[in-house]
Amino acid sequence: MVTTLYLIRHGALEGGGPKRYNGSIDIPMSEEGIMQIKESSAFIGRLLATADPSKYLSYLKDIHGAAGATEEQKAKNWGATSGLSAVYCSDLSRAVRSAEIIAAPYGLAPVKMPELRERSFGIWEGMTFTEIKEQFPDEFEAWADNPVAHSPVGGESTLEVKERVVKALDEILTRHAGGNIAIIAHGGVNRILICHILGAPMENIFRVEQDYGGVNVVEFWDRYPVVKLLNGKQ
Repeated sequence: MVTTLYLIRHGALEGGGPKRYNGSIDIPMSEEGIMQIKESSAFIGRLLATADPSKYLSYLKDIHGAAGATEEQKAKNWGATSGLSAVYCSDLSRAVRSAEIIAAPYGLAPVKMPELRERSFGIWEGMTFTEIKEQFPDEFEAWADNPVAHSPVGGESTLEVKERVVKALDEILTRHAGGNIAIIAHGGVNRILICHILGAPMENIFRVEQDYGGVNVVEFWDRYPVVKLLNGKQ
């Protein structure tokens, strides 16, 4: 049985300007961000349309006992072998709005999970790189060198974030075994999940780029993950 995960970062935020550690601050998407997610949604649709139908027929046999089902029944059960079966997102508005756009073509309502929120950056939240480096130079360098051992004052450590997001991922995969699942989250969350999926040390999270609207695709073959796409765009 194959479960396919589409892991997406939300679109660009209102305000623009210099890169900031927004973390758990609830900043909405900009019009540019909405367009980015619409493009990501179309890209996901094309990926689904060209996916190997055999794994969906196998899914139907395993889950629905549909070995002898008619084509009409198969289409009803699994959207004519194409489509998302569930959409999950962080409860921050930028992720929720992105999820609504991605879920709409499939008639789905996104499921909000606070566990998928971006990392809390504590006293750094809302500050730019430059501001943090000027006001907290030693703490910033220590965190940049080893984000696992260090965390912003009042913020979450990488391991704390990993614990909650990996638990959420495992729950979702168990709930929708054999399906096509979309998770819309944040740059930091996605980097941590990707390193976890690859079995890479968490010290490597900044080696994974996650653009606004970037799409990652992972196939779980009985929980053995194969990364098919990283930070993809149309």
